[in-house]
Amino acid sequence: MDDSAQMAAELRDVGLEAGLDALGFADAVPFLDARSVIEERKAAGLHAGMQFTYRNPARSTDPSRALAGARSLVVGARRYVRQFPGTSPDAGISAGPAGRIARYSWVDHYMPLRAALEVVARCLRDKGFAALVVADDNALVDRAAAHRAGLGWYGRNTTILLPGAGSWFVLGTVVTDALLPAGATPIGDGCGSCRRCSAACPTGALDVPGTLDARRCLAWLVQAPGVFPIEHRVALGDRIYGCDDCQEVCPVNRLAERRHPLEPAEPGARASVDALAILAADDAALLESWGRWYIPARDPTYLRRNALLVIGNAGNPESGAIKSAVSAALRHPQPLVRAHAVWAARRLGLDGLLAIVEDDADPRVLAEMDPACSVPRRVTRPARDASAVTG
Repeated sequence: MDDSAQMAAELRDVGLEAGLDALGFADAVPFLDARSVIEERKAAGLHAGMQFTYRNPARSTDPSRALAGARSLVVGARRYVRQFPGTSPDAGISAGPAGRIARYSWVDHYMPLRAALEVVARCLRDKGFAALVVADDNALVDRAAAHRAGLGWYGRNTTILLPGAGSWFVLGTVVTDALLPAGATPIGDGCGSCRRCSAACPTGALDVPGTLDARRCLAWLVQAPGVFPIEHRVALGDRIYGCDDCQEVCPVNRLAERRHPLEPAEPGARASVDALAILAADDAALLESWGRWYIPARDPTYLRRNALLVIGNAGNPESGAIKSAVSAALRHPQPLVRAHAVWAARRLGLDGLLAIVEDDADPRVLAEMDPACSVPRRVTRPARDASAVTG
């Protein structure tokens, strides 16, 4: 075994012992194919204003922009899917509807990922090499690195799927000037003719397999600034942050969960949050509790926006607490909050509350009061229908 192969074996052992579930190696030449795809999708508007890796494709696809002299990538994956025993962790304690949180955000799963990668980076530094940890960062397209390192294939839902393990992984990379063996062969398509993720997407964001239309993706729209698109509000259902639908139906994920029973959720993990509590909290409290989420401009107004959509879709219109919260939101100093409160009131059939804002001159609020915005009540977790994907 030559020195580079021996060092790679040592790094693999160090990474797995530090908590990574998979680790691979790749060269650090630019990801030209990924750059081309990013630029094409950006030109087509499919990024919907998302800046992550789209802001500067030349930078996010060239590891040497992150670390001068980069020669190799050490790519790690850490499984994050967990389960709560019994009922939902918030069952019976929420005064209002519980807004669902995507699994990767039940706790901060990137923190232990970075910590494990930092152990690998420290090992390289101890040997005299430069090493930089990059994870969930504009500096590098994690999926492209993972694919080149042979960890998995690009799924039709655009995630990386690890053979026999699925897609419930956070990904990160150590960029280094060490020369490591990079002989892994990228894994080809493992999805075959399966289209379950496309069929399960509530808004048709995956109608072109392998291509995500962020203009329809609920996981992006809850993070996007501005007014939440009216045509996708019903499809949002009770989600307040993220969306797991395309991963939950994936046969690879389901088989992996049968073969490898899920570990219990970490202490402090939250699968949902009381939407009324979001509306009642002040800015400081919201950022303290949920500041690790991506919130546009660090403005808690967007958390309140999302909470009002959850209340409109899943709230009980007979509840005094719901009526009080919507009424207060209709008086909120932020026009964006008032606008979404109007929609929630109409969705709940509480039109009588709208007298509060009938004289409001803000066009975003008045636009929401158009009768065309009113939609029938339906169940908490709506099935995909044509009205959810048009417009």
